[in-house]
Amino acid sequence: MKIGTKVAGGALALIASGALALFTPDLQQMLSRWEGDGQNVVYPDKLAKNLPTVCRGITKYTSPEPVILGDYWSDEKCLEVEQIVVSEGQIELAKCIKVYVTQPIFDAFSSFGHNVGNANACVSVAMGLLNAGRVAEACDAIAHKVPTKRPNWSVADGKYVPGLYSRRLDERKQCLSGLH
Repeated sequence: MKIGTKVAGGALALIASGALALFTPDLQQMLSRWEGDGQNVVYPDKLAKNLPTVCRGITKYTSPEPVILGDYWSDEKCLEVEQIVVSEGQIELAKCIKVYVTQPIFDAFSSFGHNVGNANACVSVAMGLLNAGRVAEACDAIAHKVPTKRPNWSVADGKYVPGLYSRRLDERKQCLSGLH
């Protein structure tokens, strides 16, 4: 099947069929790179208005466990909760993807959704382009505004954050790798 072709049931059907996997090692690596490893103590994430955050981007909005400033989470607890949070997030995101995608594209959009929120990812220009079958443009729209090509999804608290733009470029690269 051609990437970007409408598929009955969309990405959810691809997950159910085994064509797409949840919480892949590539996605875990990407989250480690951008969310950090060793964040075992719940800290106030300054880019998220001091939202209590732990492990690789787990917050009270995503965690089935309380996320309380100063609490310590073991590596095992981090991995267990991350697997739940990321997998559930990917299922939520998959409901928005109506076309055939490869694992690298799905992983890139999963990282994007994990960072900006799946609700935001689902209504993004990137998702609209993806579902229109314009996959290369969708990958680019994760990192660049259409049509200006300026950095996209790279602002926190009204300020440009170079690290967020670097993350968007990494997600774009991962996404584009799925076209080959």
